[in-house]
Amino acid sequence: MQQALGGKEAWDQTRYLRFTFAGRRTHHWDKWTGRHRLEGQTQDGKPYVVLSNLNTREGDAWIDGQKAEGDQKKEWLDRAHGAWVNDTYWLLMPYKLRDPGVSLTYVGKAEIDGTGYDKLALSFGKVGLTPGDRYWAYVHPTTHLVDRWEYVLQDQPADAAPTAWKWEGWQRYGKILLAPLRTQVGGDRKLELGNLAVPDALPDAVFAAPDPVAP
Repeated sequence: MQQALGGKEAWDQTRYLRFTFAGRRTHHWDKWTGRHRLEGQTQDGKPYVVLSNLNTREGDAWIDGQKAEGDQKKEWLDRAHGAWVNDTYWLLMPYKLRDPGVSLTYVGKAEIDGTGYDKLALSFGKVGLTPGDRYWAYVHPTTHLVDRWEYVLQDQPADAAPTAWKWEGWQRYGKILLAPLRTQVGGDRKLELGNLAVPDALPDAVFAAPDPVAP
């Protein structure tokens, strides 16, 4: 699967990612240095920007143009980190199968709609924000790309039926392949990872100042 996605070298050479999760919040990420920018609107419509380093967990936040301090600042830094963990997993799970602490198991063949997928099981031991989550990835036998994932989250009963989503729209961004659309199986929900780009460069100001970023 790694070669189908572009290969390890292409992933390692990819530095910048930009995307908007479900139309709600936009990430700019410098994968090499850990610099991260998160922006969106609060539930009551106030704009926010959080600039941080994901490696050091240090940074600053602005809500409705006002710089956060003290506990409010820490809360927003934690929220930005949690959003990054969740949202990048929805986008990048196939690239993270062999992350430290991930237990990856080949389950076997699973037939869905006439296609015999290779089914992989993922669990997380003690790593991540929700280590009790369980995922299953379905890899297409011809494209070697993930067409579907299922999950049971740690706050659900152990025997809960998995939630399933299709991964759709695989295409090349920079040197790697990404899929920007998720469609829930058996439901009418769609989740878009929009505004998706893998730029060759981003201005330092994107990660250093809360001013608006040019498209």
